[in-house]
Amino acid sequence: MKHIISILIENEAGALSRVAGLFSARGYNIESLTVAATEDVTMSRMTIVTSGSDEVIEQIIKQLNKLIDVIKVLDLNDGKHIERELMLVKVKATAPFREEMKRMCDIFRGRIIDVADGSFTIELTGSGTKLDAFIESLDKTAILETVRTGASGIGRGDRILKI
Repeated sequence: MKHIISILIENEAGALSRVAGLFSARGYNIESLTVAATEDVTMSRMTIVTSGSDEVIEQIIKQLNKLIDVIKVLDLNDGKHIERELMLVKVKATAPFREEMKRMCDIFRGRIIDVADGSFTIELTGSGTKLDAFIESLDKTAILETVRTGASGIGRGDRILKI
């Protein structure tokens, strides 16, 4: 099962490497990873998407809590949460594809952020399943390039990752 683990970590050199090393040393896979400073520049928020049984995820969280740079860990799947992902897709926009790309962009509430000779770059945000559905709905020969951020998530309501 996919889990989104949110980590509050000290914003110091090597902190990301130690977390990635923990996963690597134990043979756990990181499906996606996002990191950025928080409103407090001494801390960063790291969001890791990984898969595993409840026991494996529990073990990962215990190991993360042992790392000196880690301040707090939260498995967002343990409660209500919001997750979003950003995707940029460069697609063909020649005569046979142009109107179809505009229509698909509108259906999925995306935005065309760049228009060039023969191509559009489309920006989409939403759940991973929405972004997957967009890719599946396109003619495979129309896709030139795809970039995805991976999931970012936040707890709903009173679920806050803060010290």
